[in-house]
Amino acid sequence: MKRVSVDIGGTFTDCFVVWGDQYIETKALTTHHNLAMGFNEALGKACQVLDVELEHVLTEVDSVRYATTLGTNALIEHKGPKVGMLVTAGYEATVPLSRARGYGEGLDDLGKQDLPNAQRPDPLVEPHMIRGIRERLDFQGKVVMPLDEEDVRRQLRELVDRGAQIIVVALVNSVVNPVNEQRIEEILLEEYPSHLLGAIPVILSHQVAGRKGEYVRSTSAIVDGYLHSTMYHALSQLEQNLRAHTYEKPMLVIHNSGGMAQLNSTDALQTIHSGPVSGIGASEHLALQAELGNVVATDMGGTSYDIGIVVEGGIKHYDFNPVIDRWLVSVPMVHLVTLGAGGGSVASYDRMYKTVQCGPESAGSDPGPACYDRGGMKPTVTDADLLLGYLDPEHYAGGSIPLNPRRAKAAVEDALCDELDCEVIEAAKLIREKVDGNMANGLFTELRARGYDPEDFTMLAYGGNGPLHCCGIAQNLSIDKILAPPLSSVFSAVGAGNMHQLHIHEQSLYMVLYDSNTRALFDDYARFNAIVAELKERGRQDLRRQGVPDDMILFDLELDMRYGNQLVQTTAVVPIHELNSPADVLQVITQFSEDYGKRFGEGSQAPEAGIRINTIRVSSYVRHETVQFQDIKPVDKPERKAPPAPSGQRTCHFVGFDQAFDTPVWARKDLEPGVEIEGPAIVASEVTTFLVNPGWTFVTAKQGASWFLRNETPVTRH
Repeated sequence: MKRVSVDIGGTFTDCFVVWGDQYIETKALTTHHNLAMGFNEALGKACQVLDVELEHVLTEVDSVRYATTLGTNALIEHKGPKVGMLVTAGYEATVPLSRARGYGEGLDDLGKQDLPNAQRPDPLVEPHMIRGIRERLDFQGKVVMPLDEEDVRRQLRELVDRGAQIIVVALVNSVVNPVNEQRIEEILLEEYPSHLLGAIPVILSHQVAGRKGEYVRSTSAIVDGYLHSTMYHALSQLEQNLRAHTYEKPMLVIHNSGGMAQLNSTDALQTIHSGPVSGIGASEHLALQAELGNVVATDMGGTSYDIGIVVEGGIKHYDFNPVIDRWLVSVPMVHLVTLGAGGGSVASYDRMYKTVQCGPESAGSDPGPACYDRGGMKPTVTDADLLLGYLDPEHYAGGSIPLNPRRAKAAVEDALCDELDCEVIEAAKLIREKVDGNMANGLFTELRARGYDPEDFTMLAYGGNGPLHCCGIAQNLSIDKILAPPLSSVFSAVGAGNMHQLHIHEQSLYMVLYDSNTRALFDDYARFNAIVAELKERGRQDLRRQGVPDDMILFDLELDMRYGNQLVQTTAVVPIHELNSPADVLQVITQFSEDYGKRFGEGSQAPEAGIRINTIRVSSYVRHETVQFQDIKPVDKPERKAPPAPSGQRTCHFVGFDQAFDTPVWARKDLEPGVEIEGPAIVASEVTTFLVNPGWTFVTAKQGASWFLRNETPVTRH
């Protein structure tokens, strides 16, 4: 297998190259003005390791895959075109009103409760750019009022005259019958043909979101339209860069659904959070192959800290109405929680609580942390890590980014020391304690809110800063084992390399499998089977369009189910795709009951409340060859080996300890599998730093995997 996969983050561009039996991981700073430059630099470093030309690599590989946070960043920064919107007359206020909850969507609990200071986010489409047109369909899709085409033409002209650069169409009940939305698209192309210099794109809401719910479908189409131009130009630029370097195959883009598709089959909305979702995909793959059981995936990069849950047994966690930035949308997205906590998170003084605040503002890659010496003036988490002795200023990122400790010290002093009335090291400890505490709180809340006990999970720590902060995070929880997986610094890029071509189609409905009032089982098998068959056919057509033959297409069926009117729903992956008898219905109910019991505890099932299906979802996909992980479990203690002599020593400061520690340093490449190192210790590689806190033991495993195990006897703090 020969493959290139890339995760373009807010700070670093991670590159993972598979070249036969060689796995190469490299990094470069993200070049936001031209993403291709950062990609070429990262891939060029891999080519140097392989001792081959970049053009030769791109000629030989079977695919190039991209995961990117570009869409996420563009949405947060409000860098998008002027949007015009057509809705059914009478529904012009649906989006501005935002279900009377827009002031709180995307905020934490404290922000939602702060009603006196509540503010809605700046709109992506201005109210005066929303126009109602005369038409109406009922809930069954029947025409109540025909489309007034002259009204459509008049409203389109007015929107264009007002500067609309993209048109979004979201009509009532269009998911049941899209005929009017499709006709509006035809009218737009008649008025503004594609060959005209001023031609503008049109986004139809029924093509973006297939579920009912006028508001979330409208916001989904708006976000997709808002990001359309940014993603089109950026991804096209990447594809043109590949063509310039002799790569002729279709470029593949990672989706937040947990799959990927060619660029011509990708919506801008599907690229949101695709990088972190790739990491969750890699975690699922690793947990299955290495038999790790339940794992919580944590990705700490330069800008954010992303959390995902992978449960033994294949239980999927999706967000069906996720909040992206401040906008509630309707798209099946792999569930993750993103915190503004990364190496580039800016530390500031919190005047209300008279302590340190970290994030969500990030220094990014330009100018970056103060210690990067690129003009950054604000202290960041990376500056604190440098001052505490964890980072090597001369060999950070393999020596490609020399760090300046004086800049870091000056930034911390200017921003914090006077306000806190403390020395630089104490301020750096406070930064470290605050950011680790924030991440631990987010991790604990996520697990508990979904009915899981942190003690039942192995924590995966990856991303450029994951192994550097994992012990500090776990110390605040009851997690006593941490795995820095193979290729941890580019693990999300590894996940992109393992993705399958996949499309998800779903239909929301109300289907009762067991009626507790009549004690009757579901028996309308034809209805269930027809819905599944239709969803499969839509997925088959998507993959056919990308040149996939029918005999390679596979399907998974997932049902979102709940007991009675419970708010919590559980996704059951069911092996049978047709219902033909009561026995088939009982098999589905049994699968749901088992999954529910694993999640909330055996005995918590409540069939007496009734059992119903809320959503039927079909995943249509093609399997590709994947990276193979070995048995990476830590060896038993009697079989562990002593480490070689350390390559150096640093003075390090740890949260909770007054005194400094003379901390030995090892190079990761010098440690064979099975080596045991007692903390405090530092293990460094060219792409990341493994920090072993006092009270923890570091154990190496195969394929470069590393375990952090909490000691049974705690270290006394003083």
